[in-house]
Amino acid sequence: MDIVDSHHHVWRKADMPWLSGPMVPRIFGPYEPIKRDYLIEEYIADARSGGITQSVYVQANWPLDQVLAEVQWLNELHLSTGWPTAVVGSADLFSPDAAEVMKKQAELPIVRGTRLQLHWHEREEFRYAPAPDTMKDPVFRRNLGALADLGWVFELQVFAGQMADAAALVADFPDMTFVLVHAGMLTSRDETSLRGWREGMAQLAALPNVVVKLTGQGTFVRRLDPEFISFVATETLGWFGPDRAMFGTNFPVEKLWTTMPELVTAWRNALSTTDQSAVFAGTARRVYGLSN
Repeated sequence: MDIVDSHHHVWRKADMPWLSGPMVPRIFGPYEPIKRDYLIEEYIADARSGGITQSVYVQANWPLDQVLAEVQWLNELHLSTGWPTAVVGSADLFSPDAAEVMKKQAELPIVRGTRLQLHWHEREEFRYAPAPDTMKDPVFRRNLGALADLGWVFELQVFAGQMADAAALVADFPDMTFVLVHAGMLTSRDETSLRGWREGMAQLAALPNVVVKLTGQGTFVRRLDPEFISFVATETLGWFGPDRAMFGTNFPVEKLWTTMPELVTAWRNALSTTDQSAVFAGTARRVYGLSN
């Protein structure tokens, strides 16, 4: 079976301050083993070891004044190696000039969308956005409209406590596809966390222009946990179904605790045979406009 990796990174440490400078708290914990170059040749070897045949790169937090250079570099990699198959870039959607930046990125047909991380959490080391409600910002919304005009997807990364606001945002842009990253980032299976996650996921799943990524499930447990993966897969597919769900590796972050074959096997075991075709390939190919 062909597998499409809908969420991975490659990076040059020199381009990324959080990798080049002193260690700073990250949502996935200590990251010494990946505080180095992770170039396309290593990713291709990892991908092929897990049976992956196509991939979608998702922005890796280059400085926002370098987001055009990021996608230009990735386009060069694509032309020379065939990988990645497509790219989700980034832009400062709180800046008045974001639309112009995205238009320049759109000159490269490899670009399919934008991610700007909006997640905010009570725990400081889990948050990225400066406030929980930044998606209400009028400049952000205006730039999201420009993104919609390009026919791009928006990669939506929020915690459960933000999902009501996220559902309102999605409803205001019914013609744009939103891709919910990391299956809504369930931090814990305690009763309170589960209740908030389930309520928020149900709200988002009720909106037909949301699809979900089954990615990053080692982020908070910081290990490969097949039982947790199976739980998240079962719950998420119960809301979204296989045609609105897709697999991704989140490599090299998940490489902190697992290998590609082990990760793919855990997800394969978590999915029914009838769901695998859509989740491993079909949904990603449709959402990102990939040819077979």
